[in-house]
Amino acid sequence: MRTIEFLIDENSSGVKIRDYLRNFGVSSSLLTKLKNTENGITKNGVFAKTIEMLETGDVLRIIIENSGHMPTPTKMDIEVCYEDDDILVLNKPAFLPVHESLNHRGDTLSNFVSYYLNEDTAFRAVFRLDRDTSGLILIAKHELSASKLAGKIKKDYYAVVEGEIKEGGTINLPIARCGESIIKRRVDSNGERAVTHYEPVSHKNSNTLLKINLETGRTHQIRVHFSHIGHPLLGDELYGGSTALINRQALHCKAIYFTHPVTEKEIAISCDFPEDIKKLI
Repeated sequence: MRTIEFLIDENSSGVKIRDYLRNFGVSSSLLTKLKNTENGITKNGVFAKTIEMLETGDVLRIIIENSGHMPTPTKMDIEVCYEDDDILVLNKPAFLPVHESLNHRGDTLSNFVSYYLNEDTAFRAVFRLDRDTSGLILIAKHELSASKLAGKIKKDYYAVVEGEIKEGGTINLPIARCGESIIKRRVDSNGERAVTHYEPVSHKNSNTLLKINLETGRTHQIRVHFSHIGHPLLGDELYGGSTALINRQALHCKAIYFTHPVTEKEIAISCDFPEDIKKLI
């Protein structure tokens, strides 16, 4: 459960509670839940209807109850990079799935989050990382954080690709499923728009460390795009990368940037490269 208070200033005087909360980013569905929660919305400590007007100096309070259920908790050794009442940022190791699936029960990031938070509420990863991709992942602790952050995270990915790329550029090529495969993707003129921006950072052993930013977020986008232009990621066997130096795709989400869903402050969080990628650069 999360309690959030708002001190109303003169700019919001005369605004209905409903409109104030919607302007803050409270979705229609969450607003309905707040209205149906005992003392879910109060003004100056007293139950309030959403049609009531706010005045300067009022204290508006909402209570967001836990919803949904966490998977089975599992203790793991995972680095916590940032945490407050609204969000959790973890440094996900490679070879760890984010969500449970038919073949992964009890051994995913969601199971660790269930153990770590020790609360019965839904697991809300704001974005996904592939099982074998390492790096930062942002977890929303409640429905408001999840809805306000969705699609609004800037991420700095770093990848080691085969061959030397000496200049930055943009890959703007649509991506679709590869035939009947439910896993593999390919560049396809009939696919969904996919745009990848990249800059070379360094070179070693005829390979290139790239900083990558995504304009879109298609499945396997980075892996598909660089394989298509003849520079597959090291270790990415699915898309033609050599596994001689690393046994998973050399891809790491090193930094994330976003506006905090409650304080609305700008947040920047970064982490180090894992050891298997350090050896390549």
